[in-house]
Amino acid sequence: MKEVSRSEYITRLDGKRGNRMVKVITGIRRCGKSYLLFHLFRRHLMEHGVKDDHIIALALDDFINQQYLQPEALYRYVTERIKDSEMHYVLLDEIQLVEVFEAVLNGFLHRDNLDVYVTGSNSRFLSTDIITEFRGRGDEIRVCPFRFADICTLYDEHPQVLLSKYFRFGGMPQVWQTEKTEEREQYLKNLFENVYLSDIINRYHLRGVEEIGILTDVLASSVGSLTNTLKIKNTFQSERHSSVSLNTINSYIGYLKDAFLLSEARRYDVKGRQYISAQQKYYFADLGLRNARLDFRQQDDGHLMENMIYNELVTRGFSVDVGIVPVVEKDENNKPKRKQYEVDFVANSGSRRYYIQSAFEVPSGDKRQQETQSFRKIGDGFKRVLIQNAPVVPWHDDNGILTISLTDFLLKEEALDW
Repeated sequence: MKEVSRSEYITRLDGKRGNRMVKVITGIRRCGKSYLLFHLFRRHLMEHGVKDDHIIALALDDFINQQYLQPEALYRYVTERIKDSEMHYVLLDEIQLVEVFEAVLNGFLHRDNLDVYVTGSNSRFLSTDIITEFRGRGDEIRVCPFRFADICTLYDEHPQVLLSKYFRFGGMPQVWQTEKTEEREQYLKNLFENVYLSDIINRYHLRGVEEIGILTDVLASSVGSLTNTLKIKNTFQSERHSSVSLNTINSYIGYLKDAFLLSEARRYDVKGRQYISAQQKYYFADLGLRNARLDFRQQDDGHLMENMIYNELVTRGFSVDVGIVPVVEKDENNKPKRKQYEVDFVANSGSRRYYIQSAFEVPSGDKRQQETQSFRKIGDGFKRVLIQNAPVVPWHDDNGILTISLTDFLLKEEALDW
């Protein structure tokens, strides 16, 4: 099988070389963090002049290295391999297995010729830990599952054929090691149940094990839909015949977010330039994992397409919100009436902003007018883009709205600026 280059992450890691911080590679478990660090980045270093004996690499989850799970032994292992005053690169996999690893890493930072890179996952290395563990001396690089563009480098099949598979199986690297549908589905089901949920249950010592499973199912069913904790609580009672408190729901959602399984898109008032806290949308880090949680029965392509676009934007470094455009219009009696129009995504990166609508079905005539109505109510000069699932030649309408296909968006980062 061909190798995915993951060049965007290599570029980010390379740009952080020598910055006197611990480079912390995080992300959902089994998304390829270890391979990125130990194979792709190590090879990159050597190709750019770093000597092999100036790379100190250790896989801490390997049984043969269990002695180095003691902090003193790990510190000694690394420092004894410093050859000279030239820069040495320390690559440590699964650092959370080491007791008081924060102190060990901070110790490395006191040496001018050590550049430190670590991966972390599991129960002691979820996202909120990064903020506190290194007291401002950690530099996080978030790794996601394979993008659709990555999948297209592995196969010679037509992109539209691969896209249908990506909708179903997502981008977890191991999924693409086999062509058998049954094996892919079973792998994703086992991964969700026996790795991700098990980690959360063990970390937080959860007693109501069934509750977090039910919550995960509810969120998986409502991907791309506006929701809040009260609505989820009512769903527990009406559909699952289970009672759970709002505090518990909020806590469980936080656990899923910290484990990188779930992301929250907040509602943003485009005109008022403020966030609205009443409702939000949740998206899964991987479509295959979301589908596996629902036993591959709920294939809501419209909302899955939204999830796919959201993940791609996040991978490209955008902060992504759900846009709300409040306006006052005249009703049938010519009286003023407040109304809100929704923009699927408001994507920001530095001074760049894009308003994006997702349309699984090809909109035309009145349907297109409806899909793009929110764009015409915004009133500023930022780019407005309609992404449709079906192939289309990129074009701008009389209102300056760009229409592109989903495959163009996923495969060509410059497509938003056409």
